[in-house]
Amino acid sequence: MTPAELRSMAERPDGLTDELVALWQEARGDWRGAHVTVQDLHSNDAAWVHAYLHRREGDDANARYWYARAGRPPSRLPLDDEWAAMVSVLLGD
Repeated sequence: MTPAELRSMAERPDGLTDELVALWQEARGDWRGAHVTVQDLHSNDAAWVHAYLHRREGDDANARYWYARAGRPPSRLPLDDEWAAMVSVLLGD
């Protein structure tokens, strides 16, 4: 699967991690659902997705906190590019 394929899926994808499901939800315009999906997960990948969601929201201070929890520097990529890069990494590409 590619980031473009995930983004275009009309139905919730089966067999993917919660982190990828959250990114799919956000791409479908469900920021709140995506946040609920990752907010109680404790993996570094979940913290990374959480950081991205707060960056998308415009809450840069909260995003910086979650990037630090994920062990990653804050992203400077355009949001859509960061989304695609995250999906690629989480898919193992």
